[in-house]
Amino acid sequence: MFKRVDKNEKRQKRHVRSRRYITGTAERPRLNVYRSLSNIYAQIINDVTGETLVAASTVEKDKKATYGGNVEAAKVIGKEIAEKALAKGIKEVVFDRGGYLYHGRVAALADAAREAGLKF
Repeated sequence: MFKRVDKNEKRQKRHVRSRRYITGTAERPRLNVYRSLSNIYAQIINDVTGETLVAASTVEKDKKATYGGNVEAAKVIGKEIAEKALAKGIKEVVFDRGGYLYHGRVAALADAAREAGLKF
């Protein structure tokens, strides 16, 4: 019989493969993206200490009523994560697309973060 492998398992395998080469440091932390069907999440992580420095998502109370899991929401989250990072003194990051294709919501988040001042 054929083994069924769902899309999320494939994505997780791609993410593990790419994480061999992508690590966040104190000087250049990792900008991680996770998207679900109804929301999008972004975190800036220092992998050396294992701590999340900055986080933003559409689940937060002020965005929950107006945004969901669409491209416009991704743009808002990208801009917000960049503003929070710049406020903490983080100017450069390593982009981790989380095994997703660089397309649609993931690309919109990345472009909005770049426009707001993050370098990657």
